[in-house]
Amino acid sequence: MKKKLLFLILCLGFLRIHAVAQNYEAQTFIFDEPYNVNTIVAPTNGKIKNVILMIGDGMSLMHMYTAWTANRGKLWLENAPVTGLSKTYAANRLITDSGAGGTAIACGQKTNYHMVGTDVNGNAIPSLTDIAKAKQLSTGVVVTCRLTDATPADFCCHNPDRDKSYEIAADYAACGVDFIFGGGAKYFRNRPDKRDIFNEMRKQGYQTPESSKELMKITSGKVFAAIDSLDLPVPKERGDILAEASLKAIDLLSGNENGFFLMIEGSQIDDYGHFNDIDLLMQEVMDFDKTVGRVFEWAAQDGETLVVVTADHETGGLTLIDGDLQTGEVKVKFSTNGHSGVMVPVYAFGPGAAEFTGIYENSDIFHKIKKLLNL
Repeated sequence: MKKKLLFLILCLGFLRIHAVAQNYEAQTFIFDEPYNVNTIVAPTNGKIKNVILMIGDGMSLMHMYTAWTANRGKLWLENAPVTGLSKTYAANRLITDSGAGGTAIACGQKTNYHMVGTDVNGNAIPSLTDIAKAKQLSTGVVVTCRLTDATPADFCCHNPDRDKSYEIAADYAACGVDFIFGGGAKYFRNRPDKRDIFNEMRKQGYQTPESSKELMKITSGKVFAAIDSLDLPVPKERGDILAEASLKAIDLLSGNENGFFLMIEGSQIDDYGHFNDIDLLMQEVMDFDKTVGRVFEWAAQDGETLVVVTADHETGGLTLIDGDLQTGEVKVKFSTNGHSGVMVPVYAFGPGAAEFTGIYENSDIFHKIKKLLNL
């Protein structure tokens, strides 16, 4: 028995060493579909009526610079005239997750690892969507992951454990957010408790389209769209639905004369950082960047909208070790399959952007937005 146990331990040790070693192997990626980027002049003065917060889950400065290199030296995000740095640590850990990292941004308090929308004791705390709703602003959340995942839950739900997917799904029935888009339909129907959250949302006046085609036909009213069983497919399969759903949200929410708050997440940047897959990671970063460009263009025309772009943490420990701006080739290494502890960038575009310079806590993003929207 002891020999078998020793053999098992040695095998597990070998597998662990092999897995870690794989993180240090260089990977090469060439982006063969570079896209054009235009110059957009950001409004700097005037009233701040709306705020659009965009979160690249797991996105660091290195993710952006690698994508910049692969796209031949250009990104829409470069139109942001203001940058800052956010410290991402959780209340009880140096290396955070999307639960604690997103809660700090959404609710203005650092909390414990794995908690969503609660304080360190597990008590619910109001998010920017809650506070904006109380002040008669319209609110929205657009993601490409399942709606029960940590970041959308940080803004719409309250649970001390981000893995309680069915409990988190049930919270949406009481969140009051006007426009909700993502995946995770399996958690809202055919549930263990027999509740049909789709039906409950319809009774509250929500429209519940189950495809992007159905979503685009909607011209007014509240929307709850969980269009995939789990996460949405990769960009090459789903197309530009993140940008289209974001613009649909803006179109519907901007009808409120009091203004709106909208959170948009590039959700699966994190996933492919975990997988150490540079190809799919770059697809996700560039899909997010193209969405940033569409949002910047709308905000520039509107003139009363502040756009803040940031991340909840870094994933993968990505390092750009070589590349070629002419061919779009990048050579990278990952240092972890998990999250790292680096500070993440904050970009700001529009009136009020100057508030986001400097180095500050991730929870300060909440307070800056709250102040600028007079919440």
